[in-house]
Amino acid sequence: MEQADISFRTRKWVRPEDLNANGTLFGGSLLKWIDEEAAIYAIIQLGNRRVVTKYISEINFVSSATQGDLVEMGLAATRFGRTSLSMRAEVRNMITRQTILKIDEIVFVNLGDDGKPTPHGYHAITYERDRIPTEHLDGSR
Repeated sequence: MEQADISFRTRKWVRPEDLNANGTLFGGSLLKWIDEEAAIYAIIQLGNRRVVTKYISEINFVSSATQGDLVEMGLAATRFGRTSLSMRAEVRNMITRQTILKIDEIVFVNLGDDGKPTPHGYHAITYERDRIPTEHLDGSR
């Protein structure tokens, strides 16, 4: 699969509760945001709400953010495995475009009803929401 450009779709406002003792964005808050964003991306790409984080590669904190900063998170699919989806991530300051964090690889695994890895059958990214099963759209389950 060719390297896709990162698409920045989600933005967060750095608030006081997101700060560490140094007055900068707490890495744990940022990682929580990235994991949630990546899970949503995997759900859309694999058409299954039962996905789990399998692996996150080295996390490179490039710069920091402070209270009031607007940050944006971006992801790009890099590989579809038989039961998995790999992606890369970047977080940047929305105003200055300065990179805050980079992760070269995040892997999510597609699970079946039994909680075990199951093939998803996809090989390319989608920009449509047609992979989300209809039972997820009407509020059931």
